[in-house]
Amino acid sequence: MPQIFHPSTNTFSKVSIFGALFLIAGLLWLLAAINRSGYATQAAVARQQPVPFSHKHHTSELGIDCRYCHTSVETAASAGIPPTQTCMNCHAQIWADSPTLEPVRSSSATDRSIEWVKVHDLPDFVYFDHSIHVHKGIGCASCHGRVDQMNLVRQVPSMQMEWCLDCHRNPAAHVRPRDEVFNMAWFTQDQSALGARLVEEYGIEGRDDCSVCHR
Repeated sequence: MPQIFHPSTNTFSKVSIFGALFLIAGLLWLLAAINRSGYATQAAVARQQPVPFSHKHHTSELGIDCRYCHTSVETAASAGIPPTQTCMNCHAQIWADSPTLEPVRSSSATDRSIEWVKVHDLPDFVYFDHSIHVHKGIGCASCHGRVDQMNLVRQVPSMQMEWCLDCHRNPAAHVRPRDEVFNMAWFTQDQSALGARLVEEYGIEGRDDCSVCHR
């Protein structure tokens, strides 16, 4: 029986099969890279707000503590969005006629909340409790970045599950003394030894089972 296909067809078939495998692997790698990129996670994107509130000005320059506005961060799952009256405590007297602050004055007069744009927006199926993280010595900057240096707030980490798991599986690399939780600039050269001691002292379990975040 005469040969139907030329001998070179065998080589072409092998190259096609291996080429297809490499192509599929490359596409999977590309999809994973896109999924981790700022394009997908929206990390580093400064959000425009109804009022251009500068955390840098209020915290670094004026020295206002995080808890003055985020009053429930130590006791509740939510850090809390400050009511307009918190703003008016100062701005009824300071920059009281500024056009920039008109949405604040209008909110105070009408008792209608300002519609702030959420920056760190976790999916609805994810449970996150601010109070337990603060109690266990996880600093604000660990999740929110150096907010004290931001004019418009932006998301710094990816906020993806693998980022959360990295901390839960290795809490010693991130934990700090409780009295430094709200100190954005806190840093130590001996994180390894300090972290290991605090993990034991604070009773940190480093749980990574599904029910911790998905309830």
